[in-house]
Amino acid sequence: MRHLPNALTIARIVLTPVLLVLLLSGTFTGQLAALGLFVAAAISDYLDGKLARSFRARSRLGQFLDPFADKVLVLGTFVCLAILLPHQIPWWAVGIIAGRDLLVTALRTWAEARGQSLRTLPLAKTKTTVQLVFLIGMLLLLVLRQMPGTPGMYALQLLEGPVPRLFLLGLVALTVLTGFWYVQGMWRRTILYHHDA
Repeated sequence: MRHLPNALTIARIVLTPVLLVLLLSGTFTGQLAALGLFVAAAISDYLDGKLARSFRARSRLGQFLDPFADKVLVLGTFVCLAILLPHQIPWWAVGIIAGRDLLVTALRTWAEARGQSLRTLPLAKTKTTVQLVFLIGMLLLLVLRQMPGTPGMYALQLLEGPVPRLFLLGLVALTVLTGFWYVQGMWRRTILYHHDA
């Protein structure tokens, strides 16, 4: 059971390409399946952390794999949405989110090389939760807009309205803020390290 959290994380990484192919299919069935897989992945993200704490099975591998799996899932889905909905999900926003994640990954790798660990900030966990909620909402609207009648009409109006863009702007701001905090924290640790040396 101690290996179950890492197994869930690895499963999330493996299933992400399947999810992305289904999402890009453009069909109602494919995008509905993609929505289902994304929700399952989001639930597994919550479960693997909870199980790791319950079984006291935290490991350096798990600390690396869990945020990596989140980045693969979130960035892959954002890229697909930028392809499918370029007016609602502009590439500059995806670029900022990806740049922040690459920066934090580089900082984490650098810390590991020095025998340290870069712990996930509570605000960064909140950021991931907000990203997941936003993406689930966008995937749900993609599915609903293909339905006939009122559901499809309202979903299309909401997709083309200002709400997704405003939500995205807030999400980008939160993403940049967490990246800044990681850089600031690493900078302070580096100064303290040189001072102690």
